[in-house]
Amino acid sequence: MISETFAAFENAGWPVVLADADGGIYQANRAARKAFGEQLPRTGATLEQLWPADGAVTGRAFLADLGGDGSNSATLRFRCGEAVQAFTVTGLAGEGEESAQRLLQLFPESSRPAAPAPRSAADEPGAAQKQKLDCALQLTRNVALDFNNALTSILGHTSLLLSQVPAGNAWRGSLLEIEKSAEKAAEIAHDLAVFSRQEKDQRTQQAGNLNQLLRRSVELFKTPALSQMGWKLRLDSRLYTAKFDEAKLQQAFVKILENASQAVARDGHIMVITSNKDVAEPTQIGSVNLPPGSYVAVEIWDNGCGIPPELLPRIIEPFFTTKPGHRGLGLAWAYGIISNHAGHLSISSELGKGTSVVVYLPAQARVISEVLLQENELRGTQTILMVDDEDLLLTMGQMILSAYDYRVLTANSGHKALQILADNANKIDLVITDLVMPNMSGRELIEQIRVLAPDMRTICSSGYVRANANEEEEDAYLQKPFTSHDLLSKVKQALAVA
Repeated sequence: MISETFAAFENAGWPVVLADADGGIYQANRAARKAFGEQLPRTGATLEQLWPADGAVTGRAFLADLGGDGSNSATLRFRCGEAVQAFTVTGLAGEGEESAQRLLQLFPESSRPAAPAPRSAADEPGAAQKQKLDCALQLTRNVALDFNNALTSILGHTSLLLSQVPAGNAWRGSLLEIEKSAEKAAEIAHDLAVFSRQEKDQRTQQAGNLNQLLRRSVELFKTPALSQMGWKLRLDSRLYTAKFDEAKLQQAFVKILENASQAVARDGHIMVITSNKDVAEPTQIGSVNLPPGSYVAVEIWDNGCGIPPELLPRIIEPFFTTKPGHRGLGLAWAYGIISNHAGHLSISSELGKGTSVVVYLPAQARVISEVLLQENELRGTQTILMVDDEDLLLTMGQMILSAYDYRVLTANSGHKALQILADNANKIDLVITDLVMPNMSGRELIEQIRVLAPDMRTICSSGYVRANANEEEEDAYLQKPFTSHDLLSKVKQALAVA
């Protein structure tokens, strides 16, 4: 439906409006309201009212010439407050009962004067190319957002089942494989989102404790096929704080753990050790030269077959492998991720006795304590309002929170959320809202909540790539896709704030 397509453009960086065949405007996105007035979709506004009074064509004629398949475009001047600006306009028509509707995208031209009458964008190839790229990038953003929403539902339900299924259950291995596949798919969605921003890398590295990430990485390998293997964790409880991209760094550790698990016998042992290391002057450890500073050291040790000394210098080369059928990108990929974190990788091995891989990441000599909540500590009795325009996510959130004894109310729009808040004054303890919603965004909802209930605690969530956030914003943010434990932990953290 064309109205659902319009909803995806609510937070686009350029004006988008939904108009009827006569040019009447009945929906406008955030950028359009900012450019042409907040009252735009509410007062019977028409396209003609936005054009300068200098003989421009009528709205009906303009839309008829423009067409509705998105292949044509025209340039026209619009009044933006006291100024006049030229926009390249493309149109997309609805189908069936919505065939008379047009979704119009207005891409700003340069500030130079533009002719009042529509003209083909073929005269301005640069504008046409930019328009096509912007459309492609917006489509990619929408795909990434929808993909993330679906994955959030999959991960949420899967992790909820994992929390209820005992360790020896025959289905636990399959559930872990589903969770692992969903996390890999989430990486694809994240990479699509990064690409759509036209920036080299929008991933943010947040300060944190690596122990929890390592526990989660090891858990992925505790499958029935590897049930006889011995896993040992020796993690420093006072580990220094490192800045890292959680998803990418977990990829690197998973690659290293995968190599270790393939090198040991079925009853072999793998140990993961974390420790702090302070270097006062340039120091060489194995093949690594560490500059002065503080580091978190992560060692992954196995008692497997080891690596022949003549092969050891080559193991991080791309496409070098001794495993039949493999592409040889595992350690090269891990090395690239660690290098992008300004870290160092040291590998030592003895044939027939095992291998040690040590990762050194720059750190601050301060400790962020781990919050390791037990299942009973995740429970609560407070009332939570969950707001999202995706019913799948509302159902998932309600099932998870209700299973842990919370009372849950749901709303699929900001306006419904405000009504529920008004009807339940002083009964709601926390609001969890999606940031990207049609008509009223999550940010706008939170702004209105601050007026109605200044002390209301809130958590915002999104599948979009985030720019750098301060510590306070990060504490109240839940990145999609998330697991049931992520949701419950964030809720507990928010409710604990005085």
